[in-house]
This record gives sequence, structure tokens and C-alpha cells, in this order.
Amino acid sequence: MGAAPALSDISHVAITRLKALVPLDQVALSALQAAMAKPRRVSARTELQVEGDITPRITLILSGWAARTRILKDGRRQIINFLLPGDLIFAQATDQLAAANITAITDLFICDGPSPALSSSLAAAYAASSSIEESLLYGQISRLGRLTAQERVADLLLELLERHEMAGIARAGKFAIPITQEMVADTVGLTPVHVNRVIQSARQAGMLTWKNGMVQIHGWDTLRRKFGHHRMRASSCHRGNRSPHSPDSRKGERLDPSTLSKRNAT
Repeated sequence: MGAAPALSDISHVAITRLKALVPLDQVALSALQAAMAKPRRVSARTELQVEGDITPRITLILSGWAARTRILKDGRRQIINFLLPGDLIFAQATDQLAAANITAITDLFICDGPSPALSSSLAAAYAASSSIEESLLYGQISRLGRLTAQERVADLLLELLERHEMAGIARAGKFAIPITQEMVADTVGLTPVHVNRVIQSARQAGMLTWKNGMVQIHGWDTLRRKFGHHRMRASSCHRGNRSPHSPDSRKGERLDPSTLSKRNAT
């Protein structure tokens, strides 16, 4: 599996991602650093979680990618979402059963997440992370139910870019993507052939470069506007920071029918 990444590198990414959600106090930082000092290596294609099994309470991904999936009886796979460095795998109760499989796409380093009881800021970061996971799930439902093929692929790549930016591992719209077009197809509900056509079209239009495990999205703000993608806002996922789309922030705002219809469609 190659040499292990430096502990300072993998801990920095995870802490950067959590600090993007909530400012962490020294107690939280010390608890996280102590937990990250005991990483566990997981080989690619290993099942971290199997549907129906009892799940661990809190697991923090330090490096690598995993996928939450459902497998149909005939072997077809639906990728529900991807788990990236700094993401947390939660169980809300001690004996909660897993609702999906979680499989390592690449080699992973993980650790047990420290108890949220240690720090109010750590508890807030966990709550924000859980809210983001829920938001991503709703986004996936909308993606599969209402978007065109081109919109689905663009929406997924923009989501992945924003999540990498949150962890400080994307630069100028460029980030590492260790997944195949077949995995993209299993995520967006299309055939691999259809996904390939969409990606080739985006390349020819100068919107996308995908080469040697790296993706660069060119003019990502223009793409967001073109495809109606709403940028994920980490600060809106915990108390004290309301989203500009929350009810309180719209008080006094005048809505015309076209604005309302656009919001209801997203």
C-alpha cells in the first residue's frame, strides 16, 4: 500500500475541515490531535460498514476516499455519497444498525473520533458535520430526481470541489479524484457510456480537465450559475450562523413569482 502519509499532513486536513465548520477551542484541538495520533490503516475495497451491522459511534477519516453504497440483489450499485478526508462516520445511538455499506475506495487512514462531551465546540463541529451529511443526501435526491445528465455530473463535481476547498486540498478549481467514470455513473444514475459522453463534451467546451487522477473545473462560478448549483455553506450548518436561505434571513425580502419558482425548483 506504499508509505504512510505523514501524521502532520493527514491531521492538518481533518482539522482544517472541522475548523471550517466551527471554531475549535484548545480542548477540542488537543482531543483531536490525541485521537489522530492513533490512526488505523484500511486497505482499498475493505468494507468499513455493512448494511444491517451495528455501527461504531464516531469515526474520522484522515486520508483517502470511501463510498456509502446500496447494492441491489442483481448486483447493481448505487453510490449514495463519497466520504472524504475530514469527514465523520456517525451512529446516533449505541446499537444503531447501518443503513448502507461503506467501502474504502482507496487506502484509508481513520481514527476514533473523541467524545463530543469533551468540548462544546467539538460537539458543535460534529453537529455541523452531521447537518452537512444530511444536506448532501437531500442534494443527491434532487440530483437524481430533477437534473439532466449534464447537470448531474456538473453538480457532483462542483460538490466535490467545494468539499475539497473546505478541507484546504483544492487549488484554483483543481483537486485529486481517485474514482472512475463508472463510479461517477453509479453515483448519478447514468450508464458509464453516458457519463463519458458528458465528460468529453465538457472537455471540448473547455469547462473541465480530467487527467491522471486530477480534475480541474474551469470557471467554476460560471458553471454554478449555468447549472443552478448552490454553493455549500459550512457556516450555515450550526447554530449562530444562519444561511441566507433561512426563513429569518428573508424577512422583509420582496419575492416575485419567478424568484419563488426558482427557489422551489432547487
